[in-house]
Amino acid sequence: MKLRIGVFASHGGSNMQAIIDACSNGIIDGEVCVLISNNSGAYAVERARSAGIPVYHLSGSNYPDANDLDEAMLLVLEKHKVNLVVLAGYMKKIGTQVLKRYRNKILNIHPALLPGYGGPGMFGMNVHRAVIESGDRESGATVHLVNENYDEGGILGQVIVPVRDGDTPEDLAERIIHEEHRLYVETLARISSGSLKI
Repeated sequence: MKLRIGVFASHGGSNMQAIIDACSNGIIDGEVCVLISNNSGAYAVERARSAGIPVYHLSGSNYPDANDLDEAMLLVLEKHKVNLVVLAGYMKKIGTQVLKRYRNKILNIHPALLPGYGGPGMFGMNVHRAVIESGDRESGATVHLVNENYDEGGILGQVIVPVRDGDTPEDLAERIIHEEHRLYVETLARISSGSLKI
């Protein structure tokens, strides 16, 4: 199916950029049709505007009531006829209205091999630091469906990245982010081609 992707991002948006490029190149049958960010200063906002993608800043600062924020997000997604929501470094929990309307249509990418190293507080460098401190020899990335609990939705794809002797969290993060881009694009391409059913 042709994907109409709504992206949620809080920071740099490099995964979003990889998806925008893959849509432009025909690797993914779809388009990124809107960005919602809780951070008006995020570089993801610049990336989206450069690509001509509408941007909405929706956060607790302009919607102090969580239910109002949830409803505002849902209205934006429906206005842009989004049929798949993609989280690209989005640091907030998704509201119940959006979760209900887009059940099994919200994807996230996690910078580790779930079910390990997931849950509240496990994001960014916290994840890479925990992997290195554990002594594990493998990490990677996981694309999964989003539900009410952090990092507990069904797994759609994973890629393994070895942990090298002497790795810092930053070293590991740099190698994993490249694999994240590839895995996210590959997963979305499979959904758009119909070879991956969600």
